[in-house]
Amino acid sequence: MANVLIIDDNETIREGLAHTIKKMGHGVATAASGTKGIEQFRTHPADFVITDLKMDGATGVDVLRQIAALDPEVPIMLITGYGTVETAVEAMKLGAFDFLTKPIQTEVVRLKVERALELRDARRGRRKADAMTDYLRAEQDTKFSELIGAGEKLAGLRRTIEKIAASDTTVFIAGESGTGKELVARAIHKLGKRAAGPFVKVNCGALTETLLESELFGHEKGSFTGAVKQKLGRFELADGGTLFLDEVGDVPPAMQVKLLRALQEQEFERVGGEAPIKVDVRIVSATNKNLDTEVAAGRFRQDLFFRLHVLPLQLPPLRERREDIPLLCQHFVAKLGPKTNARVRAVSDAALGRIMAYHWPGNVRELENAIEQSLVFAEGDEITPAALPQFLQGGAEEDRLDVPREMSLPEILDDLERQLILKAYAKAAKVKTETARLLGIKTSALYYKLEKYGIATPSKGEPPSDE
Repeated sequence: MANVLIIDDNETIREGLAHTIKKMGHGVATAASGTKGIEQFRTHPADFVITDLKMDGATGVDVLRQIAALDPEVPIMLITGYGTVETAVEAMKLGAFDFLTKPIQTEVVRLKVERALELRDARRGRRKADAMTDYLRAEQDTKFSELIGAGEKLAGLRRTIEKIAASDTTVFIAGESGTGKELVARAIHKLGKRAAGPFVKVNCGALTETLLESELFGHEKGSFTGAVKQKLGRFELADGGTLFLDEVGDVPPAMQVKLLRALQEQEFERVGGEAPIKVDVRIVSATNKNLDTEVAAGRFRQDLFFRLHVLPLQLPPLRERREDIPLLCQHFVAKLGPKTNARVRAVSDAALGRIMAYHWPGNVRELENAIEQSLVFAEGDEITPAALPQFLQGGAEEDRLDVPREMSLPEILDDLERQLILKAYAKAAKVKTETARLLGIKTSALYYKLEKYGIATPSKGEPPSDE
């Protein structure tokens, strides 16, 4: 079903066309003048426009020019009478799709409407694919090639990374699992003064205390059972570059003391060694734990926390930047498709609607896994709802929103945002400051969104606040 706008000052022609197009199963809006038709399109864009050529005031050519400026992809067909065919041909040179001559024949109308809507779909499909391809190609050539997204939150994150990278200060990255903490750490290194040096990573949560000490500081031959030769630690390997301490919140208490000394002095001894080793490394650490809570509980040293927490950087979860999900989906299709299912080129709108509605507790990593699984089961050139993982077919109620139907992507995003605000508003018992806190936005921004979606408006004496 498409939406067709008919503009004609002749009521008989206008209503006759409307009747024919409605019988084809499409929605119809009408306007009795060119000026009203243009205004109608501004407020309610159509998929196809049929306009009379000769009208008082704004002519069909005026309609063509102004609507084409609003949406270059919408096909526009002109209605012309005897003696004005040459004018219609000239209008087609300006971008009109086709023209109808009077008297209008029903079968001709049907045929041209079908052709116009096919053209509309082809144009929009190419535009979507070309825009996505151009964006992803541009991203590959930039300094943020792995940080995929075009939303404001990611744009703000990129700006912060550039500022942080310019210094040589210790960085602490906080964020839920799967939000891309290592990608951010690598971007900081890549854009910083130490880009020519090594980037060395150690997962502090994956090793026992003994193994972690050896991994960080190295060991001498014979220092413990199995130490058959000297081993350089990650601090030494990162000399002149960046050391990324992933899951630093899992460092055992006894190791926290040794790590603190190494950070303070930029000096350490290998396990089983006596000679101090000096290094010059920049420390970037990350965790999905709340270290304030860990410090309060006595599980993490406060002095180590302060040593690490010099330049803090909080990564947003995927549910707070849903506008990036379509780009991420296309990125993962392009990345994983050649090895998994080379036929697939995109994610269908129906499948994207379900993906957009999910809560994504595992964030970007979970989304990547879901796309990889979907590629395995996809049967055509698109990922359809049938190929999606089972949890996207109908997950837990608290992780799902109602998927809007028959909407454009911007409309889907607005509708999902409205649903999220309604859920938070109810959970906060309609207390606006608490609602804003749950959503992670300023109270002033919440007031704007409440008014935008007609959920609530500030009461008298209750002005918007930035708190």
